[in-house]
Amino acid sequence: MATRILLVPGFWLGAWAWDAVAEELRSRGHDVRALTLPGLDPADDDRLEATLEDQAHTIVDAVDATESVVLVAHSGGAVPAYLATDLAPERFRHAIYVDSAPIPNGFVLRDDLGSAREFALPSWAELEAEGNSLTGLDDGALARFRERAVSQPASIAGAPLNLSDSPARLAIPTTVVCTSISAELVGQLSTSGEAPIFSEIPHLDADLVDLPTGHWPMWSEPKRLAELIHAVADA
Repeated sequence: MATRILLVPGFWLGAWAWDAVAEELRSRGHDVRALTLPGLDPADDDRLEATLEDQAHTIVDAVDATESVVLVAHSGGAVPAYLATDLAPERFRHAIYVDSAPIPNGFVLRDDLGSAREFALPSWAELEAEGNSLTGLDDGALARFRERAVSQPASIAGAPLNLSDSPARLAIPTTVVCTSISAELVGQLSTSGEAPIFSEIPHLDADLVDLPTGHWPMWSEPKRLAELIHAVADA
């Protein structure tokens, strides 16, 4: 039986960002769906009004109530993805976070947006200065990224994550794919207090897995990323 896999993109991206990985996974027999979350559809005139809750409910609604799926979230997509596991933990058999992590309650990804309504894709230099490695991306990949990127609504990028007190989400088996920094360092940061974004990891049954490349492995290492997702889905 094919495993259902749901792919959630990060900031500025739509379902198209997962094309190469989705193709690899389908070739291995999986039933794959990639999402464009509310706020990231350039054809939606009201997209800047979208919220984290809208995104999370879209993820939940993409899963039939009678089944459970492997949820894969990249980068900033981890915020609505983790919220979705809080809203409907029974719909997710495994969660995979790609160069990200399950985000702790109250965390805000971008607290520097002020009164801006949207957060556009920064320059390459600015991205790398903030720790978003471009390793493995050629000029063609960068040009496609720049051309297709959609500005992130500030109502999402600058919003705090509000989780319930229910422990059910913590029981979901979790894998963190570490690309920009090593699994060893992520493990250290998750308990040291130096990087609050990783502080939820010790509360879950989480495996930390290395995939050395840049922050966008769906483009720099699609086959290897698909192999990791397949290994989880096939287990």
